[in-house]
Amino acid sequence: MKTRTQKQQEIATLFEEFQTTGNALVVSFQGLTVEKDQNLRRQLREAQLSYRVVKNTLAQRAVEGTPLVGLRDEFVGPTAIAYSKDDPVSLAKVLTKFSKENAQFTFKAGVVEGRVITVTDIATLATMPSKEELISKLLFLLNSPAQRLATALSGVSRNLAVVVSEIAKQKGAAAE
Repeated sequence: MKTRTQKQQEIATLFEEFQTTGNALVVSFQGLTVEKDQNLRRQLREAQLSYRVVKNTLAQRAVEGTPLVGLRDEFVGPTAIAYSKDDPVSLAKVLTKFSKENAQFTFKAGVVEGRVITVTDIATLATMPSKEELISKLLFLLNSPAQRLATALSGVSRNLAVVVSEIAKQKGAAAE
């Protein structure tokens, strides 16, 4: 059993982590085997995401005054929280993929950029393209007009060179 001091330290640790986190998903893992839980933790670690099984009363106190305060009422029953400082899409993708393979793993709610989302919103979030995909699409769209302009301009100079060359050939043939 934890002492009051240990609990306060855990609340302080959770509060610090939650203070800098704007994206989190609260999940239930009841009935999940240890092997599957370790597999999930490995997948989250590879994606550089955080995952923690929490004691409900401690988590409820730790979210006070943080961007995750909207999740306070979701800490009921066996609860874990997965969170990311930067990318809510990859968080949702990893957890949604895992939940499809493991029926015991279910979503309760989430927070994205400080806004509470429902379970259906989590499914929608998981289908969105990742941050890197969106950046590459944006860069392609920004680069496309410049590429077209460069192609058009090089075509004009190439055509001009061909015309000048043909005129020179014709004048050379006429001089002979």
